[in-house]
Amino acid sequence: MHLWKEGFAALGPVRVKAMEIFEGLVPAEARERLSVRFGPGVLAWCEALPVLVGEFAARWGLELSGADGGGTSRVFRCRREDGSQVWLKLTPDPVIAREEAEALRSWAGSPSVVSLLEGDLEAGVLLLGGVEPGVPALRSSWSVPQAAALLRGLRDASPLRGEGSVLRPLEERVRFLFDLAGRGPAASLGGALERGRAAALELASGGHAALVHGDLHPGNVLWGPGGRLVAIDPRPAWGDPDFDAVDWALEGVRDGEELERRAAELASLVPGSSPERVLGWCGALAVLLAASRLRAGLHGPETRFLVELASR
Repeated sequence: MHLWKEGFAALGPVRVKAMEIFEGLVPAEARERLSVRFGPGVLAWCEALPVLVGEFAARWGLELSGADGGGTSRVFRCRREDGSQVWLKLTPDPVIAREEAEALRSWAGSPSVVSLLEGDLEAGVLLLGGVEPGVPALRSSWSVPQAAALLRGLRDASPLRGEGSVLRPLEERVRFLFDLAGRGPAASLGGALERGRAAALELASGGHAALVHGDLHPGNVLWGPGGRLVAIDPRPAWGDPDFDAVDWALEGVRDGEELERRAAELASLVPGSSPERVLGWCGALAVLLAASRLRAGLHGPETRFLVELASR
């Protein structure tokens, strides 16, 4: 029997919307992204994933209805027996699951962050609460005050770093992002990549230390109840929380004056934020954002401004 069929059988009495969900657990595009991140050895995990999904769906009484995911995980939209929507998230790297679980537990109770319901960290599996209506902020317009409320919510709920934390300093997150970019289109931007790395590491070594989401772009933020923005999918670290403001300061911006106004407005609405540090982070990380847009074939005025900003 194929592994996906074994996984389906392992669900026992749990209802599944369509058997095709299992056939498409890890499509070719997703396998490629996972292989880039984890190496070719991850393909064995992909092959075994249906069995793992079946096991946890049965354990937690889940009905699967859809699949998604990024470069480090696969995520499945599910419903529990009480009808509530939840997300089953699996990663081949248990360290990633442990880090996300620590951050979500630290932010527990904050309406600005998705909730952690269950977890098997050794297996790299998390069960996350649903967010309604759940439309990504990337697909709709948002206001600066709404973005500021999200940033403020993360800061307000941020704990002090305690004993036994598995989260690493922000400097390590910065090094990882620039190392990853150096293998792709950003490498063609030459000295801008190294200037950005140096500036980002300097910023990461200073400032107020707090729990940082680490990947707070509009694609990782959903619209929640009452028009509130809710963060998902953290890549958490300990460091300067102004790091999380970069995408919200730069989104849609096409010139330096507009960026300065946006950074000042955000900082004025988020106690503890510094407009100078937000601008510093924007300049340091512009090369990474420019490379991402170029890779996606986006060459408009926003991309041109990012390239200009990175080249300063």
